[in-house]
Amino acid sequence: MTRGAIGVVGLVALLFIAVGCGSSGSSGRSNEPTIAQSPSAAERSLRSDGFTKVTLRIRHADGSIEVHCVWLADTEVERGRGLKEITDSSIGGGEAMAFLWVLDTTAAFWMKDTLLPLSIAWIDSAGAFVGSADMDPCPATSSRCPVFPAFRPYRLAIEMAQGRLQDWGIGPDATITLAEAC
Repeated sequence: MTRGAIGVVGLVALLFIAVGCGSSGSSGRSNEPTIAQSPSAAERSLRSDGFTKVTLRIRHADGSIEVHCVWLADTEVERGRGLKEITDSSIGGGEAMAFLWVLDTTAAFWMKDTLLPLSIAWIDSAGAFVGSADMDPCPATSSRCPVFPAFRPYRLAIEMAQGRLQDWGIGPDATITLAEAC
């Protein structure tokens, strides 16, 4: 091999190693048991990453309004972090995370490094329900994680413990908005 070919082979090998390890430092985790966090540990983790809480308002078909205090992910970094590595099903006392974009998006979600089974609902800029999906954790040993796209543009996505969307009445007959900090 020529010196240039050896350099290219070495670079390709380094890229495979880097991609295989991922950027979250999760190597070796696949053999470790998942230990549930306490709500306070999950809350400390989310707050240390810069997350804040806001009021999620749900207007039901009968006109009643339900409010919940949820975590807000409104920056690219926060949306990328999401609920990764959180094992507390109360999500640090917030019960849900709201992912907010300034403009409509079609970004798909996935469950890489996310340990809790989650449900997601997509909401458009008018607060109307776009769709929902149940998402299972993607094993750390998996080389491919499924993606979960909305079927049309949305502005807000809400993630919570799997099966809880209906508990809050989040569906086609609800209007969802965010309000002040809580």
